[in-house]
Amino acid sequence: MSRAHPIMNRYWYRFHSRFLSNDDKVFMNWGYEEDPPMALPLAKGDEPDRYSIQLYHRTATQVDLTGQCVLEVSCGHGGGASYLMRTLGPASYTGLDLNPVGLEFCRKKHQLPGLDFVHGSAEELPFADQSFDAVINIEASHCYAQFPRFLAEVARVLRPGGHFLYADVRKNRDIAEWEKDLGDAPLRLMSERVINKEVARGVEKIFLSQFRRPRRLLPSCGPWLWTESHRALQNDEISYRVYCFAKV
Repeated sequence: MSRAHPIMNRYWYRFHSRFLSNDDKVFMNWGYEEDPPMALPLAKGDEPDRYSIQLYHRTATQVDLTGQCVLEVSCGHGGGASYLMRTLGPASYTGLDLNPVGLEFCRKKHQLPGLDFVHGSAEELPFADQSFDAVINIEASHCYAQFPRFLAEVARVLRPGGHFLYADVRKNRDIAEWEKDLGDAPLRLMSERVINKEVARGVEKIFLSQFRRPRRLLPSCGPWLWTESHRALQNDEISYRVYCFAKV
């Protein structure tokens, strides 16, 4: 999960979007679970994705999104966009992604009033200044070649008083640069939390769930990847964090 290989990461996600385009897999992120469990009320159709949904819920509910115009940058297969649109009451929700295969999947799978999907780059957002009340970005920015450029674009499209709701992971060797880039961004830090334990718990739950339902298991997300991710989180070899920033 390092910015040292943004091109490789980008094609990794494209490959999995193509592999999953005829499947029902709508989340590509790791999970989240608290102790005691969150016990988040979910519709029956959302229950199989509980732990990925809980990561979205924990990140997005740092502010009240009711009636807000929301942008999610790098929306993947749109599971988070659909869940947040259905449950948190935004006025509109735009999911942006660079991968046209994933966007085609989103448009077919998630057809809700107020929910739209747009092709574009995180580093050159195709929107006018001050277009959104909130920007969401979950487990994607480690793929960006120009992370500071992305942060500048987030600030540009946010309205004054708007919020950047953000979660991602970095290897320890990349944390100092990550923190510097975030500190230099034209945004005010409202809160920050390391969630390694919660994400490790979510990873474990997702692995056990997918092991029982092998059709939903990605080829490269087999036992080795899940156990390595779990080990790295537990041993603090990587840092998974959730942030809330505000535009002054």
